[in-house]
Amino acid sequence: MRRGRGRRGAPALLAVVLVAGCTVSVGTSASTSSGPSASGTASRQGLTGQHVRVLGVWSGPEYDSFATVTAAWKTATGATVDWEGTQDPAASLDTAIGAGDPPDIAVLPTVGLMDTLAAHGDLVRLDSFMDMGQVATDYAPAWTDLGSHDGVLYGLFVKVSDKATVWYDPEAFAAAHYEVPTTWAELIDLANRMVKDGRAPFSVVAPMSPASGWALTDWVSQLVLSTCGPDLYDSWVAGTTPWTSACVTRAFDLFETILRTPGYVLGGAQGVLTTTDANGVLPVYASPPTAYMYYLASFAQAFISAAYPTLPAGRGYGFFPFPTVDPRYAGSVTVGADVVVMTKDTPAARSLMTYLAGEKAQETWVRLGGFTSVNRNVPPDSYPDPVAQEVARHLTTATVVRFGAGDAMPAALQRAWWAAMVDLVDHPTRLRSILTSLTRTAQGAG
Repeated sequence: MRRGRGRRGAPALLAVVLVAGCTVSVGTSASTSSGPSASGTASRQGLTGQHVRVLGVWSGPEYDSFATVTAAWKTATGATVDWEGTQDPAASLDTAIGAGDPPDIAVLPTVGLMDTLAAHGDLVRLDSFMDMGQVATDYAPAWTDLGSHDGVLYGLFVKVSDKATVWYDPEAFAAAHYEVPTTWAELIDLANRMVKDGRAPFSVVAPMSPASGWALTDWVSQLVLSTCGPDLYDSWVAGTTPWTSACVTRAFDLFETILRTPGYVLGGAQGVLTTTDANGVLPVYASPPTAYMYYLASFAQAFISAAYPTLPAGRGYGFFPFPTVDPRYAGSVTVGADVVVMTKDTPAARSLMTYLAGEKAQETWVRLGGFTSVNRNVPPDSYPDPVAQEVARHLTTATVVRFGAGDAMPAALQRAWWAAMVDLVDHPTRLRSILTSLTRTAQGAG
């Protein structure tokens, strides 16, 4: 999926969709007074009885939170949200658009699908109706780039997971006189010191399952972004830079250093292949720890809280940002998120899109739990603990943001990569042949 970005014009665009402190119209002009106010509330003007069809994959607690958030908008406007659940947004949208009956709003699992829809002219550009006056101060430029296609804003992000988090025990580090590493070189030096001390530095997981290699692909995605930068990362994801290229190969080599260095990984290859993502946190917070660092996305906090409910956030457990590899790309973060786009231009859809972007809606979502906002106006005390607050701060201050590569690639390539990473755990000497095979798969997947 090729990404045309037009980066120089993008920051002023995506930030508008996320801004909370703006007055936005539900009509064609942003200067009128109807629609959400500067506080993120919504007015009833002209919307009573109107319906907004929203298509997405949410169910259970995720959908319940969405329904709670939109309830305030429905009360304020007199309009109705009609939810259409789907397990395959791409196929559902293809059918609906082909029939000339798209939903008003769609919640997409990746920016790749957003790019495809935008390239085909199937999305509404959000700068056509949203007030852009205060946006640049409200959102980090990294998020403006990610939600734009060819320099035009199309998407806003909700339910973001930070994939650049390394989990550790601050008290255990302090007791051993270990310092948090900020660079890859410092990470390796720390790992070597831990091995010398008779301790395993890393808990790494890829349990056998149909998607067993996904946690390992997250390692490599973050390393490619941190090593090669966003332009090469985009080209690699798009399939125009081969997996055998020098920089992508170097990123794999860095990860191989973790896997193949004696004593680095708790349990060795067998431990990697038999430990679940939830159980991967257990060694880090055992007493005493049997491993000292665990790289996994920010949703690992739920695993930690479930396993150690009395462990205090921030003091008993926490994370540090994935260490910088190349200083030019410091602050680069891979993420997972849902992308909200407009597929049909109506006054009610405009109002709901703007409301969802606002501080009030996003704060409500945060307080319901399981949600991290990239809106910098959401008060930190909306989050339940210092660690959740720090995740939000890390995301909103990121200098470069990209979706995890596996989530942005074609499904056939994603599955091949998962399998290849599991193979790599057992057979590290096969790296070059694996990269050659993945290059062929990428070319075949288009």
